[in-house]
Amino acid sequence: MSLNATPSGERIHIGFFGRRNAGKSSLVNAVTGQNLSIVSSHKGTTTDPVQKAMELLPLGPVMVVDTPGFDDEGDLGRLRIQKAKDVLGKVDMAVLVMDVLEPIIESEKQLIEMFMDRDIPFLIVFSKWDLLGDVVDEGVMLTGKTREMSRLGLEVSEEQVIFATVHKQENITLVKERIIKLMKDFAEERFIVKDLIPDGDTVVMVIPIDSGAPKGRIILPQQQVLRELLDAGKMAVAVRESELEEALKRLENKVSLVITDSQVFEAVEKIVPEEIPLTSFSILMSRYKGFFDVALDGIKKIDNLEDGDCILIAEGCTHHRQCDDIGTVKIPKWLTDYTGKKLEFENTLGRDFPQDLSPYAMVIHCGGCMLNEREVLRRMSRAVNQGVPFTNYGMAIARMKGILERSIEIIKK
Repeated sequence: MSLNATPSGERIHIGFFGRRNAGKSSLVNAVTGQNLSIVSSHKGTTTDPVQKAMELLPLGPVMVVDTPGFDDEGDLGRLRIQKAKDVLGKVDMAVLVMDVLEPIIESEKQLIEMFMDRDIPFLIVFSKWDLLGDVVDEGVMLTGKTREMSRLGLEVSEEQVIFATVHKQENITLVKERIIKLMKDFAEERFIVKDLIPDGDTVVMVIPIDSGAPKGRIILPQQQVLRELLDAGKMAVAVRESELEEALKRLENKVSLVITDSQVFEAVEKIVPEEIPLTSFSILMSRYKGFFDVALDGIKKIDNLEDGDCILIAEGCTHHRQCDDIGTVKIPKWLTDYTGKKLEFENTLGRDFPQDLSPYAMVIHCGGCMLNEREVLRRMSRAVNQGVPFTNYGMAIARMKGILERSIEIIKK
């Protein structure tokens, strides 16, 4: 990914679902303008989710996901259906592709019900419209299909239904326009930090450059915070922890907020005067991704851990782990020292996250910068529904270093 590319976690995710051979891949290729997915008359050509990042203007950056057929069969088929369900937990919008020549089947009904249950905005695109011939009136078909769905107990408006022909490029533009309209209606503007401080104020960002720092660049949450501050016309100063004290002197303490990497929370807290608010990138990300309150409640579990408890430490990205890796080395060591207990730890990376969380006493998640909001909230909800406390790196570290209250004050006020 180039430095200027929009990360996956900041893209609107649009999933294309449906039965095998309904025309999902053909429609995906038409919408993206590329031969992204293999197209064949044989059922089950798409065996794994296929992703494509693109710009859908004026909506902005999106991630288009083609999924395996939801009516697949056999042991492999069940695995493919599970992969499609996993995608359903991550998408911000769904497009159900249905064959206009075929009646609605149970798997399609299930998909519509899941869209509704999860409050996922969706479109239904009937493919192969041209095969019905010119004598069939589209308006009659539209009314007929929506009535058919209504009889099945599926309340779908005519605005949500489109008839399209891929090879003739009929109504492909309309599909894009409806996607844009639906997502504009549902999209909410979210901020990481700029709404917490007055315009024109100065923010100091503390960015350690150690063995874990990516060579030649800064990590994504730091990039995002810097860009948001610049867009808002606020002054941003970036320093290492070793230069922080001198920077504050030069700024004559005229600083509205210090944001630090959580790993150096303890050292930074000793330098920053009490009257200057202090927080971390990770704590701000919990707010941005929508799980601040749950993470704050979940952190209480740290003080009640017992010998033999297993803690799941989850990261949303994959990377080569260093000898002092935050998730596998530092947090386990700090937790063991803080609690004085004999604890067990398991780690997950990237898209892997267990369905069953019952073996764990708590989940400590990264900031989730590489995951979209719906995926992070899905993981959070899974933990909450199973009664497993859920928090994140920043809050856990702040708690263990005794500075949690100070680090959340600017968000709670």
